[in-house]
Amino acid sequence: MKQFDVVVVGGGHAGTEAAAAAARRGASVALVSQSLAQIGTMSCNPSIGGLGKGHLVREVDALDGLMARAADDAAIHHRMLNRSKGLAVQGPRVQADRRLYRASIQHQLASYAKITLIEGEASALNLTSGSVASVALADGSIIGATAVVLATGTFLGGKIFRGLERAAGGRIDERPANRLGEQLRALRLPMGRLKTGTPPRLDGRTIDWGALEPQPSDTDEWRMSPMTRTPRLPQLACAITRTSAATHDIIRNGLTTSPLFGGDIEGGGPRYCPSIEDKVHRFGDRDGHQIFLEPEGLDDPWIYPNGISTSLSADVQDALVRSVAGLERAQIVQYGYAVEYDYIDPRALDHRLALAAIHGLFCAGQLNGTTGYEEAAAQGVIAGCNAAALAHDLAPMTVDRARGYIGVMIDDLVLQGVSEPYRMLTARAEYRLALRADNAEARLSGWANTLGVLTPARQAHLRQRHAMRDAARDGVQDGVDADILREIEEDRRYAPYLERQSEEIARMRRDGDVAISSDTLSLRSVPGLSTEMIERLERASPKTLDEASRVRGVTPAAVAALWLHSRKRT
Repeated sequence: MKQFDVVVVGGGHAGTEAAAAAARRGASVALVSQSLAQIGTMSCNPSIGGLGKGHLVREVDALDGLMARAADDAAIHHRMLNRSKGLAVQGPRVQADRRLYRASIQHQLASYAKITLIEGEASALNLTSGSVASVALADGSIIGATAVVLATGTFLGGKIFRGLERAAGGRIDERPANRLGEQLRALRLPMGRLKTGTPPRLDGRTIDWGALEPQPSDTDEWRMSPMTRTPRLPQLACAITRTSAATHDIIRNGLTTSPLFGGDIEGGGPRYCPSIEDKVHRFGDRDGHQIFLEPEGLDDPWIYPNGISTSLSADVQDALVRSVAGLERAQIVQYGYAVEYDYIDPRALDHRLALAAIHGLFCAGQLNGTTGYEEAAAQGVIAGCNAAALAHDLAPMTVDRARGYIGVMIDDLVLQGVSEPYRMLTARAEYRLALRADNAEARLSGWANTLGVLTPARQAHLRQRHAMRDAARDGVQDGVDADILREIEEDRRYAPYLERQSEEIARMRRDGDVAISSDTLSLRSVPGLSTEMIERLERASPKTLDEASRVRGVTPAAVAALWLHSRKRT
């Protein structure tokens, strides 16, 4: 039996970051994946970053993770979202060449001498006195471990739906991990089912691009990681179109074969990335819904139509696609589908992402009830760091809400749990003025270095960047990176607002008995309160600020918005 400090199960965004993070903290790591060739695959959309998500990517990078550099290696379209708004809520996002992204992740993992890649299916955890002892593979081999990170994505009990078709799988044409899921349920862990989906892929050569609104890449030379020094790849444009009334009629007429509306899918889907049939059902009065046509690679004809995720039958998908302007002759090269999978209630975890019920077991990614590559990667870093800490008796690594979006996400998960896949939003962070995407390195890298998370190359880079920051604060510009000059200027501009924000949060915590109104009309007048928060508060009907803070799923940022609104009314 081979023995490792840490075994990571799963080679997606959470698993690869967990393996690399554990290795950076000195652990010997086995990364187990059903297919080594698929490690680092972008299962759904070909993009990294976005609103809230871009902050996570920058924070993962500040902890010396893989994602940002892989995104830079593969970026074929750059777009800074919310550019017209304040820097605190701007979101860096790139379209990535799928093949190049996967190759970059695999190349980065290969540079870690302490990581061993093992192809196989993890079928069971072997426990001794309530602690993880080893991982059993389907071929009968055993891998010894002091700690295990489960990063199984959508593969645990995965089931694929398309119209009336059903298939076992965590991803199209890839088998699920049923035996491991059955064991976890037998251990009486708190588990449930969630659902996600993906749109049909189109052949870009059959699209009428001249009929569409082009969306060019940003021309300014920003990157996801300050470590990236290589030139940009050739940039491709995206395009925008919309569904039509005819599209909506096709969808409504096709709902008879919908697994979502037929009751076949038990799990809740992502609120912020609903299927097109769900959009049409919930927002039937709208004339149309935007579709962003996103290239999947420099030399790849496949196009990702962002906005029409669906599990409708293939014939309905053909019809709905061809009812859209510019797509009248478009050919579908892979039909969309939904996948339902097991997740563990994240309230069973602590802030290290360790499972309280089984010593040495950590969980990361969609298994914890989240959705998105960026959320998964961020959890992977924390779970991997803490698995290594357990193996080597090191200090645990937990991120406070005031330090990073990673801390906001994990705090929300372990304290509030989920009823639908969790997506990061800037509105979830009450300290968002301080948690800008551009200052992630300044916020996190020095702290991470004290915990032994950074490689020697990153440490040297950090020393150089710290010297630049000191010089910039003294008014020196020569030899200072442009992004640092902007960062220091923004620090100065935000300083008075940050001081006021800290004072307001302190006062809010003292005002727990402040009365609030929880009727829908009043809640909709509260600035900064999302529809999700309004729905949760309306159901619970809290009478005071303190009661609102204890409603499941209501974030501290939402409580802060309620408090500010109540003060203005009085």
